Amino acid sequence: MRIADRVERVPPSGIRRFFELAEEKEEVISLGVGEPDFSAPWAARTAAIDSLERGRTSYTANRGMRELRTEIADHVRRYDLDYDPDEEILVTTGASEALDVAMRAFVDPGDRVAVPQPSYISYVPGVVFAGGEPLAVPTRVENDFALTYEDLTNAGAEDAEQLILCYPNNPTGATMSRSELAEVAEFAVDHDLMVLSDEIYAALTYEGEHASIATLPGMRERTVVFNGFSKAYAMTGLRLGYAMGPPEAIRAMNRIHQYSMLSAPTTAQYAALEALRSCDQEVVEMRDQYDRRRRFVLSRFDEMGLDCFEARGAFYAFPRCGGDDERFAEELLRQEDVAVVPGSVFGTGGEGHLRVSYATGLDELRTAMDRIERFVDAR
Repeated sequence: MRIADRVERVPPSGIRRFFELAEEKEEVISLGVGEPDFSAPWAARTAAIDSLERGRTSYTANRGMRELRTEIADHVRRYDLDYDPDEEILVTTGASEALDVAMRAFVDPGDRVAVPQPSYISYVPGVVFAGGEPLAVPTRVENDFALTYEDLTNAGAEDAEQLILCYPNNPTGATMSRSELAEVAEFAVDHDLMVLSDEIYAALTYEGEHASIATLPGMRERTVVFNGFSKAYAMTGLRLGYAMGPPEAIRAMNRIHQYSMLSAPTTAQYAALEALRSCDQEVVEMRDQYDRRRRFVLSRFDEMGLDCFEARGAFYAFPRCGGDDERFAEELLRQEDVAVVPGSVFGTGGEGHLRVSYATGLDELRTAMDRIERFVDAR
């Protein structure tokens, strides 16, 4: 059987390999998965159950239920974003689908797409699957992993057609302030780049306010913003996300979405609608829990003598491991039954780091950190 070249170009997920190793062992504590350990808020679950009991199991509009799009438009005003629910919002099967559809809608074969690194592992494969050419733009811990005009220039991003952003960032936990984003916006305007801004961790910002690049002068018309319910509302399995952008961008994305997915799952849309209407307090409580864990993990890495970047968003720590990150992660798993992800799987700049998810209960987190400390002391 012939497999398309662009599929053959993409290696298997580096994260998946570690999950498979972890599954071979019992009593493993996994700090590898980027998934909340909370359940979705009860009101959202009740809404999902109610929708099923009422027999609401048909397709919705391709763009998603209008009342949900209206609620999304109201919700994002807290980030100073203003989108028309009829023309500028598309509800998708997770933020992942929104990103995939965007790549296929905007990337022509051979287009260069600038991808800051370290970055979420699906961006580069998404570019390749769409026929584009990923352009790595390394970010530096010295700049708190914020993207700068200089980084983009040094990487040759002036020749790119699109730029992917992800702040708060997976895997580093870095955030970018409005003034820092202004540099990136200036570059995008100077070189006519379209920006795909993944802001799924916006609600999990611990220090300062989340800033969206789409709110900066000259950016709304060249930016598509992505968000979803997986992280902030602990609704990973319900698979619901959304994209917001200029009407022509959303129409193009919907043209692909309506052929590939028809519409996002109806049950999940009802759950999301209720989440937006009544679950703000649960989001705050989960964020506070993550923040406590964040400070605990940072202090423990400091005690171990492992230099750890101070994450200000998402739910990941990104310590240096002082050597080969793949070997460190594999030996830690084999010797101490703790699963973390090598930083190198997230691209340039991730080498020598580990991604440690603290979306795990404090008791289990304490045990895991004790094991990591024992492993570090024995090296």
